[in-house]
Amino acid sequence: MTAMKTIVCVEPGQLASGTAPFPSPKPGHIRVAIRSIGICGTDYHIMEGLHPFLQYPRVMGHELSGTALDASTTGNIAVGDLVVVNPYVTCGTCHACTIGKPNCCTSISVLGVHGDGGMCDQICVPESNLYPATGLTARDAAMVEFLAIGAHAVARSRLQAGTQALVVGAGPIGIGTALFASFAGAKVTLRDTSQTRLDRACAMVKGSKGVLANDPAAELPGDGFETVFDATGNIKAMNVAINDLAHGGTLVLVGVVKGELRIDDPEFHKRETTLMGSRNALKEDFEKVMSHMRAGDVPVDLLNTHEASFDEGVQQLAAWGHNREDIVKAILHVG
Repeated sequence: MTAMKTIVCVEPGQLASGTAPFPSPKPGHIRVAIRSIGICGTDYHIMEGLHPFLQYPRVMGHELSGTALDASTTGNIAVGDLVVVNPYVTCGTCHACTIGKPNCCTSISVLGVHGDGGMCDQICVPESNLYPATGLTARDAAMVEFLAIGAHAVARSRLQAGTQALVVGAGPIGIGTALFASFAGAKVTLRDTSQTRLDRACAMVKGSKGVLANDPAAELPGDGFETVFDATGNIKAMNVAINDLAHGGTLVLVGVVKGELRIDDPEFHKRETTLMGSRNALKEDFEKVMSHMRAGDVPVDLLNTHEASFDEGVQQLAAWGHNREDIVKAILHVG
């Protein structure tokens, strides 16, 4: 074949099958044959025209696993190895990168967002963006990235074992955050507007409980939660999340939304609140997720609610976009 297959979002509301040249070898990079592609809320936003910083047409896809077609210079990746792709391509020289926070690089380029991504046969990425997925399936490896976002948020929070944690939003990112809060030893409560999402999330996070938003009968700790994670991406929810926080607690904003954050200052100060943003994930977060997957801690079969072949992708992506209430993680398989 002289050209590879792609799935292209031509413009909002229009997906199409396409072709592109196969990537050429490049110094310091590794070519990867894509095996599985997780579908993210960002992909749906791109299809709907809701992403503020995106140019069309765009090959989407940033939750990726694949097979290495080149060996790494460090020797940790051989040809044929299954790898997880870290989709955050960074400059390596800005302030954030030099202090060990490449997840918030000032020039970050996310595959499938700022440039073309992995809804195709092959990609070529810096070798430092690939992690061996030894012991995992291609399907499970494609779920590492979205779970790493929750793992990073929990690591940022410095959550203490035995404390009370609230995760607002029981979608994929909220589930990942709740899982890793649970692994860290917290007593986890999830809150959502949907009983269906709550029941599904609580079935995945052992020992957790779910409460509906605005339920006056919900049993909540009288002193509040030591840690509150907002994973809604809803500005109204984010603006009132502090009301559930215990004095001396930490509020972590995992979801991001275009809007103005407004927090009542007396409420903020009387709690001596620690307010944190959490963005993307670091290599150690990816590694932590894979470690828990290998140990059998992550309910991968429950997370992967929908799947289809790459050739069915255009049709299935459109269908999934209209049926998101029933989906946790949908995955396309290539080849």
